[in-house]
Amino acid sequence: MGTPTDSVTMEKIVALCKRRGFIFQSSEIYGGLASTYDYGHYGVLLKSNVKAEWWRAVVQERDDVVALDAAILMHPRTWEASGHLEGFTDPLVQCLGKCKRRWREDHLREGVEAAGGNLSAELRCPECDGELSEPRNFNLMFETHMGPIQDEGSRVFLRPETAQGIFVNFKNVLQFARKKPPFGIAQVGKSFRNEITPGNFIFRTREFEQMEIEFFVPPAEAEQWHQHWMAERMRWYTDLGIRPDHLTLRAHGADELSHYSSGTSDIEYLFPMGWSELEGIANRGDFDLTQHAEFSHQKLDYVDPQSGDRYVPHVIEPSAGADRGTLAFMVDAYDEEEVEGRERVLLRLHPRLAPVKAAVLPLVNKDGQPEKARAIYEELRRRMTTEFDTGGSIGKRYRRQDEIGTPWGVTIDHQTLEDDTVTLRDRDSLEQTRIAADQIVGELERRLGADWRSPKLD
Repeated sequence: MGTPTDSVTMEKIVALCKRRGFIFQSSEIYGGLASTYDYGHYGVLLKSNVKAEWWRAVVQERDDVVALDAAILMHPRTWEASGHLEGFTDPLVQCLGKCKRRWREDHLREGVEAAGGNLSAELRCPECDGELSEPRNFNLMFETHMGPIQDEGSRVFLRPETAQGIFVNFKNVLQFARKKPPFGIAQVGKSFRNEITPGNFIFRTREFEQMEIEFFVPPAEAEQWHQHWMAERMRWYTDLGIRPDHLTLRAHGADELSHYSSGTSDIEYLFPMGWSELEGIANRGDFDLTQHAEFSHQKLDYVDPQSGDRYVPHVIEPSAGADRGTLAFMVDAYDEEEVEGRERVLLRLHPRLAPVKAAVLPLVNKDGQPEKARAIYEELRRRMTTEFDTGGSIGKRYRRQDEIGTPWGVTIDHQTLEDDTVTLRDRDSLEQTRIAADQIVGELERRLGADWRSPKLD
């Protein structure tokens, strides 16, 4: 193993994503569409694994959370009740000088403050130093119309968050899931926000995927469950390989809290552009169920069958981004090192997140090796995502698999045909060991299920 570095930049991540087909610009043949991205084969597999591990942790391994998949389009009154129709806005200013670009006023002020500037001074356009317009509120929801006629009665919105689909289904889940508080409803799905200034690759986009839990609790237990979920969500990231010193749990100050929140903390990750939010865990109180009960004229409270006590549950909300999570796992796994005088780029992804778990590599394309390799590949791919790679020299194939994060390579060579053993190569340590071909499936399944730590964590 060579000497690792910590030289990751967003430019290197973007280049790797394009080079290996993880993520690329949407509608690229037409010049692209700003801040929209398409996931290629390895990107789909990686993000799917991130979501699968989230489902495993919050539903499969618990008995107090159930799943939901609510519709993207919802009744317009939903957004009145939630406050999004009136209050889901950002302050927009426009350059009156040469560039005419639009900016979020609050982001400009944060930039001035971070640079130690005078907040009372007049803001100027960061692009061309032009004068800026007066701020106006800009609603972030995407509006569309349902039905053949576009009028006020047909107006609907693409959901800006998945949470409201959970709240409006609280009564249904309470009746049919045989759960009582404390219990949660989990959902993964697309959300849409007409951001003024998206950026930093897939960190902030107008179309994104959320992994969200609304956990309903008796009011007196809200704080203890808030603490529980903060600890659980921090542990999830570190269990999957994120370095603990690249994570922090930051409590919101009083001036940051939403009006309904009695406490919110963000899990922040040290991205190349600095510390930024990866997930938020909020104590939302009873605001959401109370609002929807008022606007829908439906009772959304809970009656304890033993005591007869009636109350509106409070809500603890761990809300994570699947795209941001995918980006954080890639950034944290990215590594460069020098091995035998040559630079090696690799993704030290946790094996459960890796798009491909194993690559089967015949050393030469003759003498029965391809046939033996193919038989091993067919056996492996029934158990895990596996690639059969014959393109180029064995060194190039190893480098290609390192860059997509494949943890193990299975090489078939002349000795395989003599004693039915193969070489098992470890991505991180570069250790190569001989193992009986009929034991390779069991060995890789054992390694997938074992505790794992990236060398970068040592």
